[in-house]
Amino acid sequence: MSRRELERYRDQYLRHVTIERGLSTNSLAAYRRDLARYLEYLEDRDISDVNAIAASDVQQFVGWLRAPLAQGGLELAASSASRITSSVRGFHRFLDEEGVVQDDVARDVQTPKLPARLPKALTIDEVQRLLDAASGTAPEALRDRALLELLYASGARISEAVGLAVDDVIDRDIIRVRGKGDKQRIVPLGSFAQDALDAYLVRARPVFAARGNGSPALFLGVRGGALSRNSVWNILQRIAQRAELDAHVSPHTLRHSFATHLMQGGADVRVVQELLGHASVSTTQILSLIHI
Repeated sequence: MSRRELERYRDQYLRHVTIERGLSTNSLAAYRRDLARYLEYLEDRDISDVNAIAASDVQQFVGWLRAPLAQGGLELAASSASRITSSVRGFHRFLDEEGVVQDDVARDVQTPKLPARLPKALTIDEVQRLLDAASGTAPEALRDRALLELLYASGARISEAVGLAVDDVIDRDIIRVRGKGDKQRIVPLGSFAQDALDAYLVRARPVFAARGNGSPALFLGVRGGALSRNSVWNILQRIAQRAELDAHVSPHTLRHSFATHLMQGGADVRVVQELLGHASVSTTQILSLIHI
């Protein structure tokens, strides 16, 4: 097998992750650069067959990434080394899942440890400014307010929010969220989110639904189809700009803000873990550092 064959598998993987994750042009370019560095490393060691790559080769590559001499005398930042390692692990996982190789040799490879970072969260005042900026009586405004209220009230991921169906609103104050691995969880909604969702369902969603083909999605676009993740991102950016917030705001910012404000109010970390859908409480405990 030649370097060209390795590049063919790399390109197949890049097409796969682009479709699966909806990668932006910049993200795709970063994946390509990361894997180009890996393939060059393998070529320098006369490894041109994916079936000849061992776990030790991948681990040595990770060590090489952090070696100053290998990087032109400069030590690669841990965050960059971690990202590259993640790209390589994803590549090998893909090869295994596609049956190209018999085993995922990168499965147990350790990534460089990153310093713990507190996730950014908005203050309660900033959240209120954001929600106020989404006010209005037009169908789009009612939808946007309901969407933001739900994201903040439930801590749902963006993929979970756009994946909600009308039937997932079990009761006025309860929604069913489908998380990673199609695991379901029940999340309560506060009165503000309930009121915003009611207004959207009664006065706005029927307007959008009449223009579409009967999508069961809870949140619809102006043409009646389900909102996409990109649409939600754009809606949030537009409203954050209207609210004149200095902080960077994303759907994940609202998720972090939801958890942070709960814990600052005295909520138990395991309760927050359940609401967020975290598989491990250790992921949630990072947020507890904010609770002082």
